[in-house]
Amino acid sequence: MLSHLTIGVNNVEAATPFYDAIMSALGYIRRHTYPDALGYSPPGASPGTPLWVMTPFNGQPAHPGNGWHIALLAPSQAAVDAFHAAALEHGGSSEGAPGLRPHYHSQYYAAYVRDLEGNKLQAVHHGTHRDVV
Repeated sequence: MLSHLTIGVNNVEAATPFYDAIMSALGYIRRHTYPDALGYSPPGASPGTPLWVMTPFNGQPAHPGNGWHIALLAPSQAAVDAFHAAALEHGGSSEGAPGLRPHYHSQYYAAYVRDLEGNKLQAVHHGTHRDVV
């Protein structure tokens, strides 16, 4: 359904350690590095890059939007924990500690963070739950 997602930042160099750490915790690798952009995808993925971290093309300042976030699939609950810890270690802030969120479904295990510029990110592991919404 989606080709890729882009997270706007104002300073790619400053964002690099944060995004390298959280994406590595989820098993993603950085495939592209440009002065104004970073591209991440799962190992062995097709040539496309599903997540970009970059400065806005229009040259205007990047700013977080209210009411949106990006939920990244995690391979395990331990990966969700590692994502949250890496975010905090690299200057991010917590928006929700790792844990079950049974109001979504019985195996919904997630954590929420904000990056250095206030973008809201989530890591989620669905366990073996098949009725994912």
